[in-house]
Amino acid sequence: MKKLVIIPTYNEIENIEKIIRAVFALPGEFEILVIDDGSPDGTAAKVKELQDEFSARLNLLERSGKLGLGTAYITGFKWGLEHGYDYVFEMDADFSHNPEDLPRLLAACENGADLAIGSRYCKGISVVNWPIGRIIMSYFASVYVRTVLGFKIFDSTAGFLCYSRRVLETLDLDAVRMKGYGFQIEMKYTAHKLGFKIAEVPVIFVNRQEGTSKMSGSIFGEAFWGVLGLRFRKIKKTA
Repeated sequence: MKKLVIIPTYNEIENIEKIIRAVFALPGEFEILVIDDGSPDGTAAKVKELQDEFSARLNLLERSGKLGLGTAYITGFKWGLEHGYDYVFEMDADFSHNPEDLPRLLAACENGADLAIGSRYCKGISVVNWPIGRIIMSYFASVYVRTVLGFKIFDSTAGFLCYSRRVLETLDLDAVRMKGYGFQIEMKYTAHKLGFKIAEVPVIFVNRQEGTSKMSGSIFGEAFWGVLGLRFRKIKKTA
């Protein structure tokens, strides 16, 4: 059973070595694919240096410029399918997602879920060190999604996930339209509409300690209007 953790990066030199070592310290032989969008701070160079130590377990794709979170993950999903992985994870580089929760997400999929979500909101609000304004915005974004789409997921914008291979094989990855955090909503909603079983696993989200957040108002704007579009879109499987 092959397991791939996709970590998109842009200027994560403070975190990248630590997050890679934390994942590789886990039991279960997780592998990593870092997708770097031309970080000027040397993030990709650090990954290449670590490849000498970790060999085939650590992979790197370099892209030119900031092309968006969604396109990074789509690129990673296709790479993971091509290389025969059974489970593919999404995880941030900045330790807001605890690597030690990866086995819990995997266990949810092994026990029947097709998609496991590391959820900040399925057991109240489990967020540490976020400004109150950002907590309110994030929480009510999921409330908005549930209201508009009738989608019974508490944390629809979560970016800490485990996909089974069959989900990624079935979704039409080339039809995914949103590139920012709206991408997270679109992927989950599409999986739901195609009948896949989704499980929420409670996790504690901790705001990054090092590096700079990539969040912006335009990201939330795309998600707001994109959700309205999803409500009326016909969802198709791959041909």
